[in-house]
Amino acid sequence: MSTFPASAFHRLTGLQSLPQPDVIPTRLPVVMMHGFGIGGSLRRGGHLHEQAMYLRMRGVRAYAPNVSPYNTVRARSQTWKRHIEHVLHETGAEAITIIAHSMGGLDARFLISQMGLHNCIAALVTVATPHRGSELANLVLKQPDSVRSWMADVADWLGTHIIENGSANSLQTVRELTPSFMQHSFNPNVPDHPNVRYWSYAGQAGRDTEVPLTPLLRYFNAYLYQREGCNDGFVSVDSAKWGTFKGVLDADHIRQVGMDAGFGGADFDANAFYANVAQDLANEGL
Repeated sequence: MSTFPASAFHRLTGLQSLPQPDVIPTRLPVVMMHGFGIGGSLRRGGHLHEQAMYLRMRGVRAYAPNVSPYNTVRARSQTWKRHIEHVLHETGAEAITIIAHSMGGLDARFLISQMGLHNCIAALVTVATPHRGSELANLVLKQPDSVRSWMADVADWLGTHIIENGSANSLQTVRELTPSFMQHSFNPNVPDHPNVRYWSYAGQAGRDTEVPLTPLLRYFNAYLYQREGCNDGFVSVDSAKWGTFKGVLDADHIRQVGMDAGFGGADFDANAFYANVAQDLANEGL
């Protein structure tokens, strides 16, 4: 028989004794909630669909439903509630945890505080959620009436047609994302529930960092930096802090959901990040 080295044969086949990824032993199902807009949905199952499938390969009962992307927190929350009820029924679980990106975190807070879901949501992890609003909302509202109306018409048409039974109210949604509305209306009326754990992450890129920024966000990043400081192109670090603050991600708002818009240049693995969050939940017995 040939004396072909065993080590060389192993390198050729690449066969591992345990090739499957480690299981993440979360006790509860995880619902991933997306934010405002359709950018993360193009040619995908949704903003966080890929990340949910990645978690499923690691044993997590992960779901990433979709709701109308250009509607208000109150309107979106009605659909989220139905999705959560479906998850609870399908899994037989008594509760879930939520990982929410951007505006999805506001939806989740509303569900917990105003719709009675504190009984079935054990923890909420928000990622780059504008808990104190974003000055970019004011930027949109300051545009000339004709420009603002055109933008709203386009967003409302997209929001209505991109999803079955879709609806939209983009201009009102933008009004409700302003710092003034968030800090003087939403936050006072949507308090945290003592039975729910709240964790948060912020994102940073561009100005005042060494993190590459998707070029499409360059103007927004600079505009927001002048008014709120370090940010991810849509949400400032300060605005994203809520509950137990877990840290800052070196990734802009788009890359946080696994997109690079074809520009590359960033070293951020969205799948690995959400897997780490799930592992943290498992470590807490959730």
